[in-house]
Amino acid sequence: MKIKSILIANRGEIAIRIARTARKMGIKTFMFLTHEEPNAHYLKHADEIIDVSEETFYNIFTNIDKIIESALKFNIDAIHPGYGFLSENPALARECKHNNIVFIGPSDKHIDQMGNKGVARDIAIKNNVPVLPGSTGIITSQAEAEKTAASIGYPVIIKAVAGGGGKGMRVARNKDELPRMFNAASKEAMSIFGNAAVFIEKYVENPRHIEFQVLADQHGDVVHLFERECSIQRKHQKLLEEAPSPALDEANRERMGRDAIKLCRATGYYSVGTVEFLVDEHLNHYFMEMNTRIQVEHPVTEEITGIDLIEQQIRVADGEKLSLAQKDIKLKGCAIEFRINAENVQSDFSPENGILEKIKFPSKRHVRVDAGYVDGDIIPSCYDSLIAKLIVKGSDRKSALKTAISAINGIQIKGVKTTLPFFKMVLNNDSFREGIYSTSFIEKELEQNFYQEDNEMVAAILLGMTEYLKEIESIDHAEIREKNVSPWLFSRFLKK
Repeated sequence: MKIKSILIANRGEIAIRIARTARKMGIKTFMFLTHEEPNAHYLKHADEIIDVSEETFYNIFTNIDKIIESALKFNIDAIHPGYGFLSENPALARECKHNNIVFIGPSDKHIDQMGNKGVARDIAIKNNVPVLPGSTGIITSQAEAEKTAASIGYPVIIKAVAGGGGKGMRVARNKDELPRMFNAASKEAMSIFGNAAVFIEKYVENPRHIEFQVLADQHGDVVHLFERECSIQRKHQKLLEEAPSPALDEANRERMGRDAIKLCRATGYYSVGTVEFLVDEHLNHYFMEMNTRIQVEHPVTEEITGIDLIEQQIRVADGEKLSLAQKDIKLKGCAIEFRINAENVQSDFSPENGILEKIKFPSKRHVRVDAGYVDGDIIPSCYDSLIAKLIVKGSDRKSALKTAISAINGIQIKGVKTTLPFFKMVLNNDSFREGIYSTSFIEKELEQNFYQEDNEMVAAILLGMTEYLKEIESIDHAEIREKNVSPWLFSRFLKK
């Protein structure tokens, strides 16, 4: 192997994840020490630390010049961008090539092609991969948006061509909503991606979001590693993923996998990647987009195939041929991933920051934890809210769900609120347990976003009542007559 050292241009759990595989492969790892996280847990997993604490986080993880400069200064062979930040920025891949640094990912050309939803859609159409009815190119004006939407038929979805992670997307259900949604999608796309361009597609009500993991080398070999079901979402942001999808049978799996591979072959794509589809109630699938990076949810695929995707990604970047043929890749059991975020689900998933006083996960068979924090760490406001990923496995979906419930009940996190109460609510939902759900699951299936035991609710009521009675009893006798107090409470006061 030519790659002997890697600069991991990322942080948190994904930096640790990459370092773990690199160490197994005998590759030296470098990571950035930032001003915002001087004592970050992920730094303990680096072989060497590059101190850039005089810079702000924005000037590190999103600064191509600084990343390239650091790699050259320390004679580092390769750069791994992880996910987020610059992972799908073709300019980083291009600069790596210009400076003889290996970019652990696809080429800048492939990121440009498949990272642009409009271009990727055109490639899919040319290669007979099904897509939803939509605009033939970028929509440049509100008038053009109105004309296109009318020809497609409402509802429609407006998408940023350079989008990802659910950003720059808005649904218009009628012509009155379209101007507002068009402007909102364009403005968000510009602020986040620096590109206001959007296109329009027919919006499918209650679809499933199913993605296929692909792996391709630089010699023309391509395989898929089955699918992941990603339909549990909030505002197009994934919260829970499982593999395989409970909706697909072997025939559907074969068709979708074949289409995913077809897109890779058509473009000469190499590296890991994810081809994402919408699936309607009749199990018709439609190409949506391609992510040209390692995904947050990649562990579920690793658990059902036994294949280390980070290792494969590094080997492909190093120029190796795939050692895997499609016939060799077997689907074994079921895996589910829970994104444990620092968010208050009782307050509409608002971000939580502060000190993580305690974090403890159960240690048991078929439970994997990819965590970026330990006791005493600070959850900063400048990064995403992901604390850890809990991944459970079972011989089938039923056993995986059983393990999930046990594992989640055994997690202890203090100091910040998390998404754990939401997952308890999902796991206690009959539709989810039966595998019958769609991207509208939260809106249509859940009465609230968090789970409460019966005794928790009773305790909360009693505590509230106790505090209220204390307040009443502290009021002056004469003053209480002037207040609007119930006869029951007033009589209770007089008896005192």
